[in-house]
Amino acid sequence: MAALVQQAGLQIDPLLYHFVNDEALPGTGIHRDDFWQRFATVIVELTPENRALLQQRDVLQAQIDDFHRTHQTYSAAEYRTFLEQIGYLQPEPPTFHIETEHVEPEIALSAAPQLVVPVSNARFALNAANARWGSLYDALYGSDVLSEADGAERTAQYNPVRGFKVMAYARQMLDLMLPLAHGSHIESSNYAVLGDEVVVTLRDSSQVKLADSRQFIGFQGQPQNPTALLFKHHGLYVEIVFDPFHPVGQSDKAGIKDVMLEAALTTIMDCEDSVAAVDAADKVQVYRNWLGLMKGTLSESFDKQGESTTRTLNADKQYTAPDGQRLLVKGRSMMFVRNVGHLMTNPAILDAHGEPVFEGIMDAMLTSLAALHDLQGNSPFRNSSAASINIVKPKMHGPAEVAFTVKLFSQVEAALSLPHNTLKLGIMDEERRTSVNLKACIYAARARVVFINTGFLDRTGDEIHTSMLAGPVLPKAQIKTQPWIQAYEDSNVDIGLACGFSGKAQIGKGMWPIPDKLADMMLQKIAHPKAGANTAWVPSPTAATLHALHYHQVDVFAVQAALQTRQQAALDALLTPPLLRNQSLSREDIQAELDNNAQGILGYVVRWIDQGIGCSKVPDINHIGLMEDRATLRISSQHIANWLFHGICTKAQVEATFARMAKVVDGQNQHDPHYHAMAESSASLAQNLAYQAALALVFEGTTQPNGYTEPLLHAYRLRYKQQRA
Repeated sequence: MAALVQQAGLQIDPLLYHFVNDEALPGTGIHRDDFWQRFATVIVELTPENRALLQQRDVLQAQIDDFHRTHQTYSAAEYRTFLEQIGYLQPEPPTFHIETEHVEPEIALSAAPQLVVPVSNARFALNAANARWGSLYDALYGSDVLSEADGAERTAQYNPVRGFKVMAYARQMLDLMLPLAHGSHIESSNYAVLGDEVVVTLRDSSQVKLADSRQFIGFQGQPQNPTALLFKHHGLYVEIVFDPFHPVGQSDKAGIKDVMLEAALTTIMDCEDSVAAVDAADKVQVYRNWLGLMKGTLSESFDKQGESTTRTLNADKQYTAPDGQRLLVKGRSMMFVRNVGHLMTNPAILDAHGEPVFEGIMDAMLTSLAALHDLQGNSPFRNSSAASINIVKPKMHGPAEVAFTVKLFSQVEAALSLPHNTLKLGIMDEERRTSVNLKACIYAARARVVFINTGFLDRTGDEIHTSMLAGPVLPKAQIKTQPWIQAYEDSNVDIGLACGFSGKAQIGKGMWPIPDKLADMMLQKIAHPKAGANTAWVPSPTAATLHALHYHQVDVFAVQAALQTRQQAALDALLTPPLLRNQSLSREDIQAELDNNAQGILGYVVRWIDQGIGCSKVPDINHIGLMEDRATLRISSQHIANWLFHGICTKAQVEATFARMAKVVDGQNQHDPHYHAMAESSASLAQNLAYQAALALVFEGTTQPNGYTEPLLHAYRLRYKQQRA
């Protein structure tokens, strides 16, 4: 291992030091010595405050634990008063509206899907950045949204029967998005531009215009024979692409080859939940990819169907506007970057005391440094059109921690010579202390906030841990049906609207977790725009394209206007833990729940520890692929820890379950050439770091800070890497 570099009182891993000096700083106008001195100052000034905030989390949790030890029963009013007395519940601020300026139009003025991807994976990051535009034809053809009955199977070679179903579905969507003055797009046989309007020829040779001519935005090709027509509906672009010589266009009476939709208008490039970054090498990969996105230089080459393919960022799209002027339309998602939370440290930099620095401070400084290249025009593309750097901050507990993030952002701005409030803040409403104090959290960031988002998975894990001593919790499926979760989801929207988010910031909802079940997504996820959320997370570009249809079916800003008068969700419901209470469970019920939890934990942890994969599609116990990350792991590990603590199951039963599920997970991964089996023998289980990590997450679950999985995951991953160094 190379010696650490000494600079400005810091000890810096040479991998990170040279990346910053040789790749990130050039072109920013900041001298390296100045940068490291300013960075060191931020670390020195903010580390004690960061540490004190974490200690306050522990103090509050201990007080809540003591309350549950001494109160077998209690009223909602009694519990609420107790939380106020210990400072867990903060006074609500007076009525206010957020003051954030220079907000991206994709955030403030649009309602559309949002992707979240590990920025450590260049291919995924590029796919997501380019997912602003998605082919509706490809999404329908390749997913389960359309039935495969009657010869409409999904095949590698174009299946015209399925293709016809795709075209019919798309025509119905065109009628919804771009209604004609009379008739239907189903009857169309030709599209042309006459003057400043689109004229559609129908099957009976009659010609018709759009019901609203203002929807027509531009075209490519010649007016009488366009290759593309651009429209707008509910603030989103819709493009009809023509090519009568293409195999698809040949079979379409109007020569339509595709319908392209604006889909993922925003993407979160994730340094946190979906990433397994535990040392300097990992962090440099994360920062280098983010820098490449900001400079427009990131590329990734890979083999696809036997041919080498190189992926880069998409260019903007060019059209001729109805008045004849040149029109440019953005070709890429507006990219947030999600920094890590306040908890973890990273050995890539040691402070003056030889302690690893807080990773959230490191992320804020280095991701903002990389984003300077976008603000300064050091890229052929522009990510921010509002001269802002948009940072999502997860896992903050209450308004004091939000205020600390605001202070951190201010110091980073000063260090990088940026105007005040350049760094915008996305608040993840995924911890109980944030949920019950959300208005105060927003108030603390009222000049920076651009985003609030519910995160059911982490929120459930924190709910279980916070109320660990209150009693055994319900099975996971039943937890989702309890009053607290609906109160949580409604309250997030209610408070966001009350604080003036509509037309100024995003109110978001969580992830669709089953990437191969998109027909179910189309039935269920429309609930998110109907709930007043102007964005929601999806697991893939295909899912983004399909979910975009929901924002054409629902006028989210009209929904938000109607919700302004709704009574805010009850705080008492939000504070009611999902406990088993008097419900009895059979031995079979208990074992089935343990099997489900243990299998999910092992399936995820073995990839995290052995392969450094922070998020992936992991088969569940029924062999259905689910998107798993540290948030899903937090629920499962805390759930078993809770049942162990309350005697619903025994340690021996849990150990036997994990040993049996290890064989199941080995079988599910047998075709992965990078997979190392856990259960080759009882001796191999005892020595397998991934397996031991999974057990530790459960057996040490009650003592982990706020039930987080990161401390144990990072420790075991570092041990794994050191063993193979």
